[in-house]
Amino acid sequence: MNSPLVYLNGEYLPLDQAKISVLDRGFIFGDGIYEVIPAYAGKALRFEHHMQRLQRSLDAVRITNPLSNRQWQEIIDKLIATTGPQDQSVYLHITRGVAQRDHSFPHNAKHTVFAMSNILQTVDPELLKTGITAITLDDIRWQYCNIKSISLLPNILLRQQAVDKDAAEAILIRDDKVTEGAASNVFIVSGGVIKTPPKDHKILPGITRDLIVELAKKHGMPIEETSISEQEFFKADEIWLTSSTKEVLPVTQINEQPVADGKPGIIWQSMYQKYQNFKKSLHN
Repeated sequence: MNSPLVYLNGEYLPLDQAKISVLDRGFIFGDGIYEVIPAYAGKALRFEHHMQRLQRSLDAVRITNPLSNRQWQEIIDKLIATTGPQDQSVYLHITRGVAQRDHSFPHNAKHTVFAMSNILQTVDPELLKTGITAITLDDIRWQYCNIKSISLLPNILLRQQAVDKDAAEAILIRDDKVTEGAASNVFIVSGGVIKTPPKDHKILPGITRDLIVELAKKHGMPIEETSISEQEFFKADEIWLTSSTKEVLPVTQINEQPVADGKPGIIWQSMYQKYQNFKKSLHN
């Protein structure tokens, strides 16, 4: 089987031939930014929104964007085309580049730019019937969670605690407020109102999260971007998780206790269908 084609520093080459220096600051320090973009019907979903988030993260860590939006679009389109007709997940990765190991920013280092596209794994249909399990954990991450940094060790450790308990995700709580999942955004339904934490430095502003908010508003579904207390969270009628790869999933068990009646809720069912209809519209 041929190795998939990837982009690295201006070249398209097989993945097994893509190499970087051991002195790359992404390898040494985790000094870099990434972005994940789902692609449906051969098109990157909400390309401009993802580019805006990428730029915000790069600006926050003082890395100059090495490419224009047009250049990013060309790279993404080529990777999608060479990967195939299936739904895909495009990964972009920019580091500060290669330099002698020193904590301060290097002068004149050339960025490392990497991109690849993989087949997007569909959600197990059974999970749409049963929902997923999750646990809650203290949010021990740093104070700049709005930056899509490649330094994901805290998220990895939190997610692994969930896996160790046969749960799909860890939902994080800081100062009695729900923030997000280790690799997802969080929504609840309380009294018929959809709620999600506001965008600030405590959460990564998800593109899928924003799309769910837009779809709710478009279809007249009550929604609030507001703080969610730990108490309100545990009393919620429904809990959802969203991400580029999960789309929107119902959580039916938290800390081994059922959410409401332990089944995916009717408001989630309505939103899930609206999301699928939105995806279908992209094929037109």
